[in-house]
Amino acid sequence: MFRAEAKGRKLRFETVGVIGGNEVFGDKETGSHWQQSTLTAISGPLKGERLELYPFLLTSWGEWRRMHPNTLVLKPTPGYAERIPEENRLIRAGLSGRGSAPEGVLRKDGRLPPKTMILGLDVKGSNKAFPLAALRASRVINDQLGGEPILVVHQPGSDTTTAFLARLNGRTLKFSAANQDSTELTDNETHSRWDAYGNCKSGTLAGSHLAPLILEPEYWFAWSEFHTNTGVYSAAR
Repeated sequence: MFRAEAKGRKLRFETVGVIGGNEVFGDKETGSHWQQSTLTAISGPLKGERLELYPFLLTSWGEWRRMHPNTLVLKPTPGYAERIPEENRLIRAGLSGRGSAPEGVLRKDGRLPPKTMILGLDVKGSNKAFPLAALRASRVINDQLGGEPILVVHQPGSDTTTAFLARLNGRTLKFSAANQDSTELTDNETHSRWDAYGNCKSGTLAGSHLAPLILEPEYWFAWSEFHTNTGVYSAAR
């Protein structure tokens, strides 16, 4: 999900093709073409510009509704509601990790099977892929990326993953799960209690908030093709 604007100008997009096995969008205002995985304009008047990622949360309907009980729901267009079961089946199949990369992929990285679902994270130009299976195994990850301490939290009950800069007022914090579902955490330095969304609920740091980071859900073949120096998180570490 990204902000549909560049250089202060609102843009409208449509799919125009595929390059390297990855979709390319065209904006109707300038005719520039944008690569999906990099969000960068690869041709046209805006070539070299990059779209800004918009903070979003990939979660279950139950978890979203728990947090936002008065949320609005986009009404399906006529005929779409009947297709939802099939769409859900395709999504589940996509999460299985099985299958080969599509034709046209220009660079293949054998460290993971091509259709492994990962969540990519970029901090100050350094990036790392967190395989969904590793997230489910580790749940709470204290790591370093781009010279910054980071925290990644996976809640297995809703398959919700969040990430943050693990620094508060110049102090690096390390975290541990306070329950089996990782919906609550404690920091090792003050033993304050936090939720999985970076909010301190009780203890010395009560009322504090960690700066969020934006995770990008991708297939491994797409992430690794356009992030050639990416690291890969391994739960075995």
